[in-house]
Amino acid sequence: MDRSPNMTARGLDDGPDLAACVERARHNDEEAARTLVRETYPMVIRIVRAHLPRRASEEDLAQTVYMKVFANLNQYSGRVPIQNWISRIAVNTCYNQLQAERIRPELRWSDLAEEDAFVLESLAASEGELAPSESIASRELVEKMLARLSPPERLVVTLLHLEEKSVAEISRITGWTRPMVKIRAFRARLKLRKLLKTLMEEHRA
Repeated sequence: MDRSPNMTARGLDDGPDLAACVERARHNDEEAARTLVRETYPMVIRIVRAHLPRRASEEDLAQTVYMKVFANLNQYSGRVPIQNWISRIAVNTCYNQLQAERIRPELRWSDLAEEDAFVLESLAASEGELAPSESIASRELVEKMLARLSPPERLVVTLLHLEEKSVAEISRITGWTRPMVKIRAFRARLKLRKLLKTLMEEHRA
């Protein structure tokens, strides 16, 4: 489909001018709204999949994100890229859904797959930080453990350790202050290590 000149002020090589799309979408331009969704959807669906609550459909949650985007589009100030603004809405939508569900099932050693148990023993023997990005198995294990955390703790661990975002980036995405990000990350790591210790003691018993 050809893009109109006023939708591509920066040229075809740079893609559509999203700032122009925002202005047009504010005036109920449906083509501009579709362009905005098309260009930002890959980012939104990545965020949704990374923070998807247990009982939520990723497509339903993505639709909820865009409902909030267009309902609040007049509040977008333009001081940050529209992608940053939408990503914050996406993260907060997932966070709110997690709070609404508040599912924190028990995790027992018997629930772990053989490879999970092996990784757990390796993590318990290590004096360093949890590094879930170093292997698929450890990442999957940490994701199981995340279900035992509160929504803010789960969010900060996912952003900091699984997505490897900086404290500054997390502060921008969540709206939390940098000290608050650090405090929540510290408390979340303590809870994860306590759970790790409990699981290991259960195994030894």
